Amino acid sequence: MASKRKLYSKPRLISVKSKIASEGSKYDIFKWLMVVSLVAVGVVGNSIYAEQSLLYRVIALLVLGLVAGFVALKTEKGSAFFTLFKEAKNEIRKVVWPTRQETLQTTAMVVVVVLLIGLLLWGLDSFLGWTVSSLIG
Repeated sequence: MASKRKLYSKPRLISVKSKIASEGSKYDIFKWLMVVSLVAVGVVGNSIYAEQSLLYRVIALLVLGLVAGFVALKTEKGSAFFTLFKEAKNEIRKVVWPTRQETLQTTAMVVVVVLLIGLLLWGLDSFLGWTVSSLIG
């Protein structure tokens, strides 16, 4: 009986991709700490150097933001986000956008339906208000 169980048990395989992902995620904590520290340096530096020119502070914040973004993209989640962004950009290219005429017709239909429903609700509200006020006295 025990030998049958061994025959049907699935072997455990560790893929190379999972090993690489675990190696990359080992340093991700340090990368995210660096991103947070860069953002903190930007916030604190902006308040410390408040008397400096706005142009210089904006340039410094942009540089810090770009460096923080670059470091964040080097993490596992950052690269997954970038991949998602590229795939979304490709999907947007596949969308068949409506023509100007279709857009105007659809907008007109929506406006008409909203006006009709608004008038219907106004009439119902007026009727119910009149009914309640005639019952109350």
